[in-house]
This record gives sequence, C-alpha cells and structure tokens, in this order.
Amino acid sequence: MKSIVWKSIKITLVFCVFFSLCYIFVLWAFAKVAGPGNGNAEVVTLNGKVVGAANVGQKFTKDIYFWGRPSAADYTADASAGSNKGPTNPEYLEEVEVRIDTFLVHHPYLKRNEVPAEMVTASGSGLDPHITPQSAEVQIKRVAKARGMQEDKVRKIVEENTEAPLLGLFGTAKVNVLKLNVALDQQNK
Repeated sequence: MKSIVWKSIKITLVFCVFFSLCYIFVLWAFAKVAGPGNGNAEVVTLNGKVVGAANVGQKFTKDIYFWGRPSAADYTADASAGSNKGPTNPEYLEEVEVRIDTFLVHHPYLKRNEVPAEMVTASGSGLDPHITPQSAEVQIKRVAKARGMQEDKVRKIVEENTEAPLLGLFGTAKVNVLKLNVALDQQNK
C-alpha cells in the first residue's frame, strides 16, 4: 500500500513540475510572438539615456511636466498595489480632498468639479503609466505657461502622443505620461 501511495505522489510531483514549466514556457512564447516589444519592456530614452520604462508610471510634480495618476504605492514597482481603502473610507476621502486641493493650486483656472477623478484617485496597481486625453487637456494651460510655449503647440504634442484604442474598438484613447513629457523635453531643446 505504501508503494502505491509513494508512486502516486511521485507521479503527481512530476506532472506538477512538467505542467508548471510548460505553462511558463507557453506564456513566454506567447509574449515573444504576440506581446509588445517581443515580451521585453519598452524603455524610453532622452538624449541617448534611458529615463524609464513606458509601462510603469512615474512621479512628475513640476509644473513643466504633465502629471500622471497618483500612486498608492508611491510609484515603487516592488510595492505595486492599490490602497485597499474603499470609497467611503474617511482616510481615503481625506487623501482625495488633499489631492484635489493640490491640483487646484496648480490649476487655478479649473473649478473643483472640473478636476478629473483619475487625477486624484490612485490606480489599482499604483503604477498606471497612462492618463486620458481629457486629463491631459486640463493640464495643457499649466504646462504651456511653465514652459513658455503656446497652448496650441503643447496641445499638438499631446495629440501626437495620444494612443487610439486597439483596432479603433478595444479600450479607450490614452496618453503615456512619460512619453509625452519626453516629447516635450525634446521640443524644448
């Protein structure tokens, strides 16, 4: 009886190891074939120097830059997560109010109800690299003034860096904040 149980355990372990490795291989192969950048992270460079990964949000706080979504993980990839605070949590609501007030200080031309929700609420991962074109639009005036540029010129750069939905159907239009800020820096050389 012991030998039958032991053989069953051995067989189960072999299958677990085999299928675990197969699963990893299938995911790797799929990423190489169908993933963006052949499964490798897309890095963004400025003047020949890597400034970040396009798929990981970064913290921008200067007025010359577009800002991304707040991060509950403070943009630390190893701590990637949401805050787990619900929409009725008093501490969370206080954080959102502080973010709204800060946003309005830097965007005095906006009314409180014009602040995009995504600009004051953290994403689920805490590392979202994108904002909506609408969130970029409300920041154009601030960025243009801080850079000494015409608003139309900044708006054009935003439009050039707006990614359409996949096949025009799936998802929403989005703007990669890092790529947009690098494009602005390249324009201001």
